[in-house]
Amino acid sequence: MKKPILFLIAAAVVLALLFGLRGQSLDLESLRATLDRLRVWQESHGLTLMLAFFALYVVVTALSLPFAVWMTLAAGALFGFWKGLLIVSFASTIGATLAFLAARYLLRDWVHEKLGNRAAAIDEGLRRDGPFFLFSLRLIPVIPFFAVNLLMGLTPVGAGTFYLVSQAGMLAGTAAYVNAGTQLAGLESLSGIVSPALLLSFAVLGIFPWIARMVVNLLKRRKVFARWKRPTSFDRNLIVIGAGAAGLVSAYIAAATKAKVTLVESHRMGGDCLNYGCVPSKALIKSAKLAHQMRQADHYGLEPVEPKVPFARVMARVHQVIADIAPHDSVERYTNLGVEVLEGYAKLIDPWTVEIAMNDGSTRRLTTRAIIIATGAQPFVPPLPGIEDVGFMTSDTMWDALKDRQTAPKRLVVLGGGPIGSELAQSFARLGSEVTQIEMAPRIMIREDEEVSALVKGSLEADGVKVLTGHKALSCGVTDGRKWLEVEHQGQTRRIEFDDMIVAVGRAPRLNGFGLEELGIKVNRVVETNEYLETLYPNILAAGDVAGPYQFTHTAGHQAWFAAVNALFGDLKRFKADYRVIPWATFTDPEVARVGLSEAEAKEKGIAVEVTRYGMDDLDRAIADGSAHGFVKVLTPPGKDRILGVTIVGEHAGDLIAEFVLAMKHGLGLGKILGTIHIYPTLAEANKYAAGEWRRAHVNPRLLAIVERFHRWRRRQA
Repeated sequence: MKKPILFLIAAAVVLALLFGLRGQSLDLESLRATLDRLRVWQESHGLTLMLAFFALYVVVTALSLPFAVWMTLAAGALFGFWKGLLIVSFASTIGATLAFLAARYLLRDWVHEKLGNRAAAIDEGLRRDGPFFLFSLRLIPVIPFFAVNLLMGLTPVGAGTFYLVSQAGMLAGTAAYVNAGTQLAGLESLSGIVSPALLLSFAVLGIFPWIARMVVNLLKRRKVFARWKRPTSFDRNLIVIGAGAAGLVSAYIAAATKAKVTLVESHRMGGDCLNYGCVPSKALIKSAKLAHQMRQADHYGLEPVEPKVPFARVMARVHQVIADIAPHDSVERYTNLGVEVLEGYAKLIDPWTVEIAMNDGSTRRLTTRAIIIATGAQPFVPPLPGIEDVGFMTSDTMWDALKDRQTAPKRLVVLGGGPIGSELAQSFARLGSEVTQIEMAPRIMIREDEEVSALVKGSLEADGVKVLTGHKALSCGVTDGRKWLEVEHQGQTRRIEFDDMIVAVGRAPRLNGFGLEELGIKVNRVVETNEYLETLYPNILAAGDVAGPYQFTHTAGHQAWFAAVNALFGDLKRFKADYRVIPWATFTDPEVARVGLSEAEAKEKGIAVEVTRYGMDDLDRAIADGSAHGFVKVLTPPGKDRILGVTIVGEHAGDLIAEFVLAMKHGLGLGKILGTIHIYPTLAEANKYAAGEWRRAHVNPRLLAIVERFHRWRRRQA
C-alpha cells in the first residue's frame, strides 16, 4: 500500500515542477513582476489572499517543492514583516510536519530494514539527542529544510517535539528572509540575504543548546566531586581492580596506549574463567565426552568398552590445562607488556585514591585519574537450612576439593538446572557418578526455547542423569552419617541422599569490601553504571560480571574495551557499550548456542517473526560423524531475510554460531549467507542450508509458473 502512495506523491511533485516552472524563471525580476500583479488583487481580497497564501505555503513545504524561499520573500513583500513572519512561521512548520509524517509512514520501515541492527543504535541516540540535532540543523540555512523534514521522519523523534523545535529553530532564518522580502525592491541577489556574519551567528545559536548541556553536565560533575579533595597530581593514569577477563583487557589496552596502569589482583591471575569456570569445565567435558564415546564405540563400527576412569588423573589433566593456559594471563606477561601488577586487596578511599593491602602484609596508597572495577562474580549459595553441614561444593571450590579423589563422587546432587549445572551434571554422569539434578523451574535451561530444554534434558537422561524439574530445595542435613537434601514437588516432600553436592544456582557479583558504599556508588544486583560504564563518578567505571547485564567472559572482554577507552580518553570522546549482538553457548552434548531473539522471547515481546529450521539429521557431515541430531533455527521478520535471532543445537554449535553473529553485527541477511561458499563436507554447511530453507519458502510462485511456461515453449522450438 505504501509504494503506490509514494509513487503518486512523487508523480505529483514532478508534475507540479513541470507545470509550475513551464515558461517561468525563478529569479528576483520574475518574482517582482508576479508580486505587482498580486498587489492589485490584494487591495480588494486581502484576507482571501492571506489564507490562500498560507494554504499554498503549507502544500509547498509538505511536498518539499523548491519554492519556499521565493514564497518567504513574497510574504514579506505582500504582508509586511510581522504578518509575513506569522504566516510563514506557522505555514512552514505545519507543512514541514506533514512532510515529516509522510516520510515516517512511507519510508521509515524500509530504511530500518536496510539498516538492520544498526537502526536500533541510531534510534537510541536520536531518541535522546534528536531535538538538539533538529534545532541545530534548523539554524543552518545552507542545509535544505525539506531534507531535514524527510530525514527526521525516519527517526523516533515525536511529531509534537518535531513541530515545536522546528517552529523555534526556523524562526531566525524565516525572519531574515521575510525581512529581505520587505526590502525586495532594493535586493540584488539571494546571496545578500544571509551574509557570512549572519550564517556564523546562526551556527553559534545552533550549537548553543549543546554548549548549555555541556555546562550543565560539568556542573553536575563538579557537584559529585565537591566533597572530595582532588589531588594536584596523580601516580597513575588508570588502576584496574581485578585480573579476570575484563581487568586483563582493560590493563592491556591502557599499557598499549602508553598509559601508566596498575592492575590489582587479590588471588589468582586470570580470574574465574581460567581458574574455576570456562577452562577447567571444558577440560572436564572433553574427558567425559571421550568416556562417553568409548561406551558408544559400536556407533562407529568399533567394539564398545566401559572406560576405566582414574578420576585423580582426570582432575590432574584439568589442572594441567589451567597451568598450560595460565602464562597467557600471568603476572610476568603483563609486567612485560608494561602493566604494574600488585597482588593484594584494593579499596577505594576517594574517587582518585586506592589503598592496597598487599598479600605480603604491607599497604600502599596510589592516586589515579581513573579506576575500573572488574572484580567479577562468585557462586551464589542459597540460604538453605543445614547447607553448611553437608560440605557442599561450588563451581569455584570443586576443582580443589576433588583434586585428589581416586574415583568420581558416587552419588552426586547438582543443585541448579542452568548452563553450569547442566554441563557438570552430564560430565560427572559420563565419568561414572550417579547424578541427580535438581531444578526449581519447570524445565532446565529456562532461558532457551522449550524444545531446546527438552532436547538437552533427553540427552542428560540418556547419560544417566536423574533430572528433577519443578523441585524446590527446602533444607539439607546429615542423619546417621548420611547426607540428604529435602525437596518439595507438587506439595509432596522427599529426601534425596548423596555423597557430594555441587551448588550451581547462579553467580553474584563481588561487590563488598572495595569501598563502593562509602563513596556512595549505587550497588544493587550489580554496580550501577550508565551507557558509558561510568558509575556515579565519571572517572570510576565498571566492567565484566560486576557491571552486568551478561555474565560471559567474552562480554567482559567486550565491555573492557569501552571501559578502558572511556577511562583514558573520556574527556575527549566517550563510547557507549554496544550490546546489540551478544552470543552465548552452553557446552552440554549437544551444545546449545544462541544470538539475538529466541522464539519464546519473540512471542513474549509481541514481535512478529518467521521461523526457519534446518535439521542436523539431514547434514552429510553430521551423519558421517554420528552427530546427526539438533537443528539450526533462524528468526527473521515475515517475508524478510534480516536475522533477528539464531539458536543452534548440535555438535560444535558454539563455533557455528559465529557466522550468524558476524551477519547480525554487520546487517547481512540470509541471502548473503546462502551466497557464500561453504566447504563440503563440514558442519558449517548447516548455516547455508538453513538460509536455503528460507529461500525455498520465499520463491515467487507466479515467477516459477512463468519460467515453467518459458521452458515449455523452448522445448517446442526447433
